[in-house]
Amino acid sequence: MIVILQSNVTEEQIDHVLQRIEALGLQHHLSRGTFRTIVGIIGDEEKLQSEPLHAIPGVAQVIPVLPPYKLASREAHPEPSIVDVSGVKIGNGHLGMIAGPCSVEDRDRMFRIAESVCESGANLFRGGAYKPRTSPYAFQGLGEAGLKLLREVGDKFNLPVVTEVTDPRLVELVSEHADMLQVGARNMQNFALLTEVGKSQRPVLLKRGMSATINDLLMCAEYILSQGNMNVVLCERGVKGFDSLTRNLFDVAAVPLIHNLSHLPVIVDPSHATGRPDLIPSCALAGLAAGADGVHIEVHDCPEEAKSDGPQALLPDQYRQLADQMKELAKLFGKTVSPLPEKMA
Repeated sequence: MIVILQSNVTEEQIDHVLQRIEALGLQHHLSRGTFRTIVGIIGDEEKLQSEPLHAIPGVAQVIPVLPPYKLASREAHPEPSIVDVSGVKIGNGHLGMIAGPCSVEDRDRMFRIAESVCESGANLFRGGAYKPRTSPYAFQGLGEAGLKLLREVGDKFNLPVVTEVTDPRLVELVSEHADMLQVGARNMQNFALLTEVGKSQRPVLLKRGMSATINDLLMCAEYILSQGNMNVVLCERGVKGFDSLTRNLFDVAAVPLIHNLSHLPVIVDPSHATGRPDLIPSCALAGLAAGADGVHIEVHDCPEEAKSDGPQALLPDQYRQLADQMKELAKLFGKTVSPLPEKMA
């Protein structure tokens, strides 16, 4: 249920509304918008049926929320959310440009790639220190050493870094080094992990599962939001299809659909969606044209030597050309690539 407060509501009235909700044994989430203050209520709806919420001073309207993802829904938060990743904003006209290799590799290579994508306009650097792989014999990442190297690279170029966390037991460690935690497609419905990253309060990049519906994705976001962490960015990275010519099926319609249903920012990952460098530029631009709040692209200076997913990585020069095109397209839609922070903490 959503409680919309009057435009002239006082702080004392807001506190009273929250106290009444708590007295019923329910949870609340306060959202202050430009023109209205909204309170989302979570819990047993039967407890609300006999409670005259309309009669509480300061309450303008009480609206039942139909979607099961109450905190992620537009009803709970009508205005688009902006997620701040160590000074880089994503959402509501601010674009996140995430780029970097699939895996954290040797030091010199990481510095070269980071310098290149930073010069091209990327505002977040990606790289996996822990890699969930289909084969147990494939490269699994450098672990904690990779986290430290990723942090060193980010500090050198003043680039916030995003990396995947694969285990609830690793959330605290990864949070010490990363500015944003990524929950990958294989872990989208790892509810223990979602709960832990929600508790961490670090911004979260939540990727859509390979066979997940939009409702599945939003319900998984709800796990994170329910822990009080509202800094969630959703990622469309393709779903399993029947055509073997691409790695996955790029569901570009998911971008405007999610925006209709949820206030959370949505970015696209054409690298995983297609698995083909020749298709990545077109799909990246299509995602932005559909309203995406950013683009996540894998970049490597020598794909044939990459530890993982080399065949789907763009070369630095290819990324530079695409980044220029994305910036021009953004202007047509009145959006801007969020600048790098002056100095990260």
